[in-house]
Amino acid sequence: MSTPRPLRLAVLMDPREEGWPSMDLVGEALLEGLRAFPDEVSARALRPGIPSVARRLPRVGSHPAAFNVDRILTRFGAYPARALLARSGHDAFHVVDQTYAQLVHALPASRTGIYCHDLDAFRSIIEPHREPRPAWFRGMARAQLQGLARAALVFHDSQAVRDELLAHGLVDPSRLVLAPLGTAPEYRTEPVPGDESARVLAPLGGQPYLLHVGSAAPRKRLDVLFDVFAALRSRHPDLRLVQQGAALTPALRERVKNLGLEDALLQPSWVERPTLAGLYRGARAVLVTSEAEGFGLPVIEALACGAPVIASDLPVLREVGGNACLYCPVGDTEAWSQRVDALLTEHLPAPPREARLAHAARFTWSAHTRTVLDAYQRLLR
Repeated sequence: MSTPRPLRLAVLMDPREEGWPSMDLVGEALLEGLRAFPDEVSARALRPGIPSVARRLPRVGSHPAAFNVDRILTRFGAYPARALLARSGHDAFHVVDQTYAQLVHALPASRTGIYCHDLDAFRSIIEPHREPRPAWFRGMARAQLQGLARAALVFHDSQAVRDELLAHGLVDPSRLVLAPLGTAPEYRTEPVPGDESARVLAPLGGQPYLLHVGSAAPRKRLDVLFDVFAALRSRHPDLRLVQQGAALTPALRERVKNLGLEDALLQPSWVERPTLAGLYRGARAVLVTSEAEGFGLPVIEALACGAPVIASDLPVLREVGGNACLYCPVGDTEAWSQRVDALLTEHLPAPPREARLAHAARFTWSAHTRTVLDAYQRLLR
């Protein structure tokens, strides 16, 4: 009796030039995890770059918008063409980021799955009153949403994302698969090779700091972060704020200036995971001020490093952080300031370190990988 050949799975990742470390992690961790099952699966990454088309044009090529033009050309032209060429060489296709759901139109939808981290990419279609966008942007979002609707499997990382998908009637429940994310091995209580956090933090001169990890997307509520930090500085003048991952908008830069925080804010350039783990370990607390999240990866990363976490009191962050975190009402600057101050002065103890580590240990990439692989094996049977 012949041995069944391994499932040939293509993992479609964001181009590296997109600059989304979390999406890079999701794809790379899955590929690494699948290597543990060579008898069951043969996985290959599909990851084209973003060619310079608009950026090569005279006069306009140096404008920041030129890169976005090249991104759109890749998302809706070059990448789908690449996906078409890959159809015959694989049994199934896994798109790691819902913002590339339009690739389903170039793939056999009955053998394709998409990982949906949140619904932000589709917000201008499903809730236009919350996110009004021009017609050309809505056209792209509609193509992405239609791709999501055609996919045979839709993976999600939290019950909150599942509930939102079902509330909007976007996906049949039978196609949904819960596959929580994991923590990379670099996120631990002891340093690992490549940790450059001491160099990154040198400008602080050893002063204590709070840490925020995330982009400047409006839902991250950096306005709340800065307002809370400004309120704390009157009681903790030596305290500093380290913000990793956000390119501040002009409005946010003006807010930092008006609050007098310019000398207390450190925004390192992008760092590798060993260094980010070092930033987590050294923080007095990690703040997650978001008003909406699909999962909240910094929560479990920080917990895995032993750091105390204070997060917005959202169902999804309660789901992910459990009893290992402290919580504050969304956008309530006064409540946030009081809670962080109580933690810093030890009037409010953080959940025990052992509890934080034990909670983070529940989220593993090996479990994520097994869930994804099992789903494709069931689909193809």
